[in-house]
Amino acid sequence: MQVAIDVALGFLGSAFAFAMLLVIELIAPNERISIATRLRAWGFWAIAIPINVLVVMAMGAAWQSFGLRPLYVLPVGEGLRSWGWAALIIAPIIAAMLNDFFFYWFHRAEHAFLWRFHAVHHSIRDLHGGSGYHHVTEPVFRFALMTIPASFITTDVSVITAMSTVLGLQQLYVHSNTSADLGWGRVLFVDNRFHRIHHSLDERHFDKNFGAMTTLWDRLFGTAYWPAKDEWPEVGLAEIDEPRSVGEYLDLPLRFGRKAERVPQTTE
Repeated sequence: MQVAIDVALGFLGSAFAFAMLLVIELIAPNERISIATRLRAWGFWAIAIPINVLVVMAMGAAWQSFGLRPLYVLPVGEGLRSWGWAALIIAPIIAAMLNDFFFYWFHRAEHAFLWRFHAVHHSIRDLHGGSGYHHVTEPVFRFALMTIPASFITTDVSVITAMSTVLGLQQLYVHSNTSADLGWGRVLFVDNRFHRIHHSLDERHFDKNFGAMTTLWDRLFGTAYWPAKDEWPEVGLAEIDEPRSVGEYLDLPLRFGRKAERVPQTTE
């Protein structure tokens, strides 16, 4: 039951975040994104979301059946009650940064061992708020390599709703096509310029900026690349095009074959 609640809250938070970001992109775009491109991305999401929900619920129920308890529960809800209203901001940030720590290492594992599947996400050539889709196999790997390890250090249920909204907006924003940035907040939190480097076709940017929420882990583990103010590189994969149909979306890992390394963009 708790798994279903978590999935529902995460979906609602992401849906609300998507609506907010779409408005921001339309008000302050960085480059033109066609309606056809947006519709295609939403179509892939329409396929991925139901599969993601079913996989997460099934794997979550199976994992919970083992009855294993967390090694440590961060008391960010009850433990920060004395902070008053400030806890409503601090608690989700603590939980989100912990989540991002596990995501950072899962993301690096995808590049090292699961690249043909993760390449679906990196093949996207027009990044925007709705283009953060992954292959339908993503939730299987994420649950096994991220959710299970993270479950041993968890947080109070009281922060789930707020955290889902924060993370939902952040995950969409880092792929967004907007000139709106975080100002001085870019030092700690990932924005779309920082994450665009991760998708860049420039070899200098390969395997950089893995974090999705905070820049802390990239700075600590030596994978941070700070983009210049006007640095907005071309993105995608030089060796394969992004999927243009449902069939191409589903079979891209097979077509990608066993290529384990990204090919830099060539210039004539």
